[in-house]
Amino acid sequence: MTVSREDSVYLAKLAEQAERYEEMVENMKAVASSGQELSVEERNLLSVAYKNVIGARRASWRIVSSIEQKEESKGNEQQVALIRDYRAKIEAELSKICEDILSVLSDHLISSAQTGESKVFYYKMKGDYHRYLAEFATADKRKEAADLSLEAYKAASEVAVTELPPTHPIRLGLALNFSVFYYEIMNSPDRACHLAKQAFDDAVADLETLSEDSYKDSTLIMQLLRDNLTLWTDLSEAPPNEEQQHQQQQQQQQQQQPAQQPAQQQPAAQQQQQQSVAPAASAHQSSENKSEQE
Repeated sequence: MTVSREDSVYLAKLAEQAERYEEMVENMKAVASSGQELSVEERNLLSVAYKNVIGARRASWRIVSSIEQKEESKGNEQQVALIRDYRAKIEAELSKICEDILSVLSDHLISSAQTGESKVFYYKMKGDYHRYLAEFATADKRKEAADLSLEAYKAASEVAVTELPPTHPIRLGLALNFSVFYYEIMNSPDRACHLAKQAFDDAVADLETLSEDSYKDSTLIMQLLRDNLTLWTDLSEAPPNEEQQHQQQQQQQQQQQPAQQPAQQQPAAQQQQQQSVAPAASAHQSSENKSEQE
């Protein structure tokens, strides 16, 4: 039995209400693979579906990695070996989800995008999911994921600057996530702060273009940009504590270790999904956590 596009969208909404996000993904993947450009509603449903599926695994990865660090510091090698195997299982799931949506984006959505808004949305998504791969990948795989994420974010930025106003929530969300990429994946706090500040200042200077429909989303993302700037500035001025020094050492080791070794990098804060543009706070607090928009 062939399911119509309308029925697939309805089933995706039903799956969302039932919190059965894997099924929501399958329904929206079928719609996205049709070769036709998605409506704003369909685009948002696709984003929500994958965000919930990937978000649960990212949260699991952070928790397991934190436990691994604690057991390793205690010298509990037997437990560490078990944890590493378990973490590898989560990483395999993360990879599969990321590769799945990246394939849909490359094969269907980006090529069929007709408007500047949709192009920015999809390139931003591409940058986000390559960034998620870079969070746990190591050595050459991490570099490849980071390079592809950077390339996608730059492509999104080029379109956003020419076709979307500075107050547009998708443009602001792109700046927010791109700055998190610079801070966390590229370890470039100066670039991260410059990008976030530029986006915030441009939006403030152009507030008269802010539509009533997007007011709530745009101002919320602007607040997150400002919060990140405050956090990053405070962290750069404060001397590193013992935990931060340990994290920095782990990041350096991650850059050097072979690909089959487990990653030890502290990832970004998990975000809660709220329709298409819904930033949220961290579920697992630490001084390194950043806000991002999905």
